[in-house]
Amino acid sequence: MTKKALSFLIPFAMIMLPAASAFAQGGLVAAANAYSMYSMFAVASGFGIAIAALGGALGQGRAAAAALEGIARNPNAAGKLQTPLILSLALIESLVIYALVITILITLQIDAKALIAAMPK
Repeated sequence: MTKKALSFLIPFAMIMLPAASAFAQGGLVAAANAYSMYSMFAVASGFGIAIAALGGALGQGRAAAAALEGIARNPNAAGKLQTPLILSLALIESLVIYALVITILITLQIDAKALIAAMPK
């Protein structure tokens, strides 16, 4: 199998296998379903910020590498490259902070009273 196929199939299997068992359960109490839903919100927010941080780190690394390569080829261009580099790094970081805000908003949707009431006794 190629790396592209594996990079698609492994996350797909990680998402779909638990989902299949969740949909197969027919006689669960509504409280248990609510508890499962709230835990899925928490997992989704964790995955969301992890993916955003990974993308931001990769983008910042590539931007810095390209700027340093340009400075290495032409040291006189360091002053001209510094401002666009800092601006692009700030924009990349603002996207990651935006993802953090969205993740916090998703997490705050989890109502603590409903979560405690939904816990199996």
